[in-house]
Amino acid sequence: MDVLSALASERRLLILGWLRDPVAHFPSQVDGDLVEDGVCSVFIATKLGITQPSATGHLKILERAGLIQGKRIKQWVFYRRDEEGIAEIKRVLDTEL
Repeated sequence: MDVLSALASERRLLILGWLRDPVAHFPSQVDGDLVEDGVCSVFIATKLGITQPSATGHLKILERAGLIQGKRIKQWVFYRRDEEGIAEIKRVLDTEL
């Protein structure tokens, strides 16, 4: 997946912004730590005001682009930013431009 295509969606940019500080943007979770494990995809879908399958589509695009990481806990998937992946993408863009 092309990183620029992944970033071309306002909803995906919102997700990345929210995941930068998940404690400020999401309620506490029964399973999974907001910072260490990430945010449950159900909370992300609710905050976006879209269905779970639509949110999952956006999250998968961000994951394939190397911008976030998913982690399964029980039947849920939790997402957090991939700061190393984001830093590498920034380095590549800086050298390519």
